[in-house]
Amino acid sequence: MAEFFDALTDEHIDFIKRQPMFFVATAAADGRINLSPKGDDAFRVLSPKRVAFLNLTGSGNETDAHLKRDGRITFMLNSFDKKPLILRIYGTGWSAPYGSSEYEEHISLFPDIPGARQIVFADVGSVQTSCGFAVPEMELVRQRPVLRRLLESRGQEVLAENWRTKNAKSIDGFDTTLGEAIK
Repeated sequence: MAEFFDALTDEHIDFIKRQPMFFVATAAADGRINLSPKGDDAFRVLSPKRVAFLNLTGSGNETDAHLKRDGRITFMLNSFDKKPLILRIYGTGWSAPYGSSEYEEHISLFPDIPGARQIVFADVGSVQTSCGFAVPEMELVRQRPVLRRLLESRGQEVLAENWRTKNAKSIDGFDTTLGEAIK
């Protein structure tokens, strides 16, 4: 049975800290809905009413574009171990691009991960837990090292060019805050 909460509880926060991955979903009024898996120790609970994650360089920048247009964001974390649970965080979010004062103020909360391009923040509107009985039980082998290796090999100039050419607009043509920051 699903339960709703106005904020994250200590039990929720402990659960979040144990999860090796999370999912983030965003949408604008038009265009595609985005749903992305994330890992690599990139999620932080800043308070019971605010969370953040380190957004790494990738092939697109849909989350940022949708937040700029609409602001709605949903996170989902689920247990893959013996005790099933799904936790969703519904909120309103925004992005702080690489080099911005808000980015610089918060980057120390995260490990040094190559290719960090934004910190995405979200104010928690509500939290929902549900059973997760249909989620398979699995074991984590490791975090994939592929993205880290790739981004380490490229250097900051190449990453900045990637941001200008591939991350300044969404696949639906929506502007991103990163695109504005690197002009």
